[in-house]
Amino acid sequence: MTRRTTTHPDLTRPETGALFFSTWRVGTPVRQRQTVEAIADTWQRRPWPADGLLGYHVYTGHDGSTLLHYSQWRSEDAYEAFVKTHRQERVDEIDVAVPGIERLWLGRYRHHRSGGREGDTRVPGCVVIVDVEFEGPDPDRQRAWVDAVFEALESEPTPHPGGIAGHFHLSTDGTRVLNYAEWESAQAHIEALAAPGDGIGSATELWHRVQNWPGLKSSTVSRYEHALGLVPD
Repeated sequence: MTRRTTTHPDLTRPETGALFFSTWRVGTPVRQRQTVEAIADTWQRRPWPADGLLGYHVYTGHDGSTLLHYSQWRSEDAYEAFVKTHRQERVDEIDVAVPGIERLWLGRYRHHRSGGREGDTRVPGCVVIVDVEFEGPDPDRQRAWVDAVFEALESEPTPHPGGIAGHFHLSTDGTRVLNYAEWESAQAHIEALAAPGDGIGSATELWHRVQNWPGLKSSTVSRYEHALGLVPD
């Protein structure tokens, strides 16, 4: 069966072979809550759909309009089998409950590298998604950019204490990097952004290098709150 949980996902599960992030626009905070409950109801009234699905989590955007979806799979094949046999009936039922949902984007990723304070057991109060896009596919560039971020973080003279961990994912098409960053609170992240420098990080040469990487096309930052976890019972 399907069990609802408030526990955040473990972003470093070794058995995860494929990760999917997607966003929906629903329009208002009320519709955000309605959609979360429609997803929960639709899933909980059905058996867990596949052994290959490890967990499915939904987050409400602090913009009051969007939802972020994150799912962990053993393989892309397991996901494709779910799409063929189970996905559409669930989507249809959710759309009946909350008409007019806009499904904006679906991305396929692999976990690449995580970092944080060793032994930090704080529960994130805010999840910050940093979505970086490059000009064209280049897996070597993806990895090199993430390594440069870690160099800058490790040399950071004034790290904000509200940061918990960062989990970097590489898109399978070679064009994007997505950082799922765990923060103690949204306010802590807002304060870190307001500190001297251009975004998170001090005004160092290493951060300048990260922010001006050759081929860097765009970078967006969005804050979310964990709203729903669904796992096999």
